[in-house]
Amino acid sequence: MSDDEGLRRLAALAGIESHYWDIEGVRHDTSPATARRLLSALGLRADSAAELTSSLAEIEEREWRRLLPPVFVSRTDRPLSVPVRLPGGEPAGSIAWRIVLEDGHVLTGESAHRDLAVEARRSIGGRDIECLSLPLPNLPAGYHELRLETASGDAIMPLIAAPPRCYLPPALAEGRHCWGLATQLYSIKSVRNWGIGDFSDLRALAEWSAGLGADALGVNPLHALFPSSPESASPYSPNSRLFRNALYLDVAAIADDAECAEARRLTRSAAFADALAAARDAPLVDYTAVSRLKYEGLEVLYAAFRAKCIARPDDTYGAAFQRFQTDGGAQLRRFAVFLALSETFGGNDWTRWPTAYRDPASASVAAFSNDRAERVGFFQYLQWQADLQFAAVASRAKEAGMAIGLYGDVAVSIDPAGADHWSRQNIFAGEARIGAPPDPFSAQGQEWGVVPMNPLRLRDDAYTDFIALLRSNMRHVGALRIDHVMGLQHSYWVPAGAPASEGAYVAYPLDDLLGILALESHRNECLVVGEALGTVPDGFRPRMERENVLSYRVLYFEAEHDRQKRPDEYPRMAATCVATHDLATLKGFWHGTDLDARRRLGLHQSAEADLRARDERAHDKWLLLRALAEEGLLPPGLDTDRLGDIDMTPALALAVHAYLARSSACLFMVQLDDLIGEEHQINLPGTQSEYPNWRRRLSMSLEAMIADPVLRDMARTISRERAGAAAISSGSNPA
Repeated sequence: MSDDEGLRRLAALAGIESHYWDIEGVRHDTSPATARRLLSALGLRADSAAELTSSLAEIEEREWRRLLPPVFVSRTDRPLSVPVRLPGGEPAGSIAWRIVLEDGHVLTGESAHRDLAVEARRSIGGRDIECLSLPLPNLPAGYHELRLETASGDAIMPLIAAPPRCYLPPALAEGRHCWGLATQLYSIKSVRNWGIGDFSDLRALAEWSAGLGADALGVNPLHALFPSSPESASPYSPNSRLFRNALYLDVAAIADDAECAEARRLTRSAAFADALAAARDAPLVDYTAVSRLKYEGLEVLYAAFRAKCIARPDDTYGAAFQRFQTDGGAQLRRFAVFLALSETFGGNDWTRWPTAYRDPASASVAAFSNDRAERVGFFQYLQWQADLQFAAVASRAKEAGMAIGLYGDVAVSIDPAGADHWSRQNIFAGEARIGAPPDPFSAQGQEWGVVPMNPLRLRDDAYTDFIALLRSNMRHVGALRIDHVMGLQHSYWVPAGAPASEGAYVAYPLDDLLGILALESHRNECLVVGEALGTVPDGFRPRMERENVLSYRVLYFEAEHDRQKRPDEYPRMAATCVATHDLATLKGFWHGTDLDARRRLGLHQSAEADLRARDERAHDKWLLLRALAEEGLLPPGLDTDRLGDIDMTPALALAVHAYLARSSACLFMVQLDDLIGEEHQINLPGTQSEYPNWRRRLSMSLEAMIADPVLRDMARTISRERAGAAAISSGSNPA
């Protein structure tokens, strides 16, 4: 085998795809240089012939050297059979098996070699190995353990049994057409918050939107960011996806505040009041000011909490915190230690810390965490309070009548400089970044600055980190949006530091990940929505539909064959919306505000590209108007042939929302930005500091929204249209 053939084989076995087709139908082959760099990111060296030979042997033989795989994921509606690899030529031998179910019950049995089907054979180190198929009884859904005893040795394997498909809330399973509001929590203005939307604002939003008839309240990812660098504000480049951003805490709502005289002295001081007023009045979220104010208040409350715990060691409140610490385990402790280390060494990047502190398991880190136990406890306390406040909002949403409740969002991955990467370096491919291949929206491709999970290591560790990710993000929510859900099948990896155009797709164990997703969705009674925009693999959306994962359908992208998709043409298993945080608001779309920003910032490749984009936008607007007219929703007096005379008025905005509310999709999410008529989008992809990404505050306060009769009437129209769409789908009379 030549080196080129060996490299291609190694890349294929490692899951690096040989090519991809872009959305224009052009094939792009993975270059040898890219393959070598991505193999290195996966932990497989191939820079020399010797390394290539060694890596090939390692990956070809790894499964054959194991009696059992590192983990096995099955479905409860299919026959269960696991692969067992044993030396050949032992027909008289037998396999004794023992399954310890999650609830402690035990199943046992024994199978003779001669009765088992041989799936494959291979010679390893001069020994013939057979892969036998061991049938087992079907198991209840859960995390179980298989133990084998054979003449060649014993083995233990995690055995995960998953439901056939993901969870659907009863309302959706019964055929209801639900709708919800979606917002960026930090953008909420209120008379009482500290310059950034918080969990008390979210509670008020939940009560208000439930009263309007909404069944869900969607929020941006609430992942923990970087306290030591508060202006690193993107919720999609988080410090950790396992923990929440403490800036969303309502400091005054923490129980310790009521008994803390020091907190009252702080917040009533003239200097604090002036800083708080400035933060509230700022046109954009001033993360530095908000962080300074909140952490000053939170530190005072933690000091009061510690004093109370010392004075009253049997206090149930303190005991609840200890239980939270215990339940959080090593993950919570390492996250808190990371934050304390970040304060000590400064900056955002743990790879620049002194070498002894780059390993979370080092003696230096252990000594540091003991020496700084109070500070570590402070960061754990913040997570406890965030969990308490978020849980209270979730409960209130359901109590207020929401069929789904809070609708969370999980980012594609994490910042390579963050706590999750530091804590679990072996699970992440630190030499690569996730992105997207070149397409008409980004001619050079995209590199998102987040580090991918290593699929080989993920499986070797029995998917522990993927399970933890789902549990952390499904906790308390009724629905979870998975950003770039195609990552369950494959992700576009870019070698760190390389242009985005030099990337390639790396495969993930889709069947296993979907099984675990189904299991955790049922455990948490959590609807799953998969955002699949851009380059979507063939057959991926139908597979998601079979798995009860709602597809994500954005109005702007739903034009087909020179016509806007009609409401009854949307798939039932979908969550639809007008726009997203990365796209123009409805008003911005109509006015071309996003195109103006792109031209101003030089994001269009040429003047011709800008003109082409504006022509396409005019055509899209005309298609939408024509579709509204055909549905009888176009406001009176509007002429579709006089496009330039038509503005995005509240009446036209309502017509657009009524159009999507009629869709067959079981869930319709309405951006709060579009409901109140915001002009500028939250995030402009391709920009950093040139555009105020993740900083824009809503132009209308929470109190004004709640009191606005126009918004109430718009919501009533949406509720009426959703009810009518459900009635049509079920064949009943909408009246």
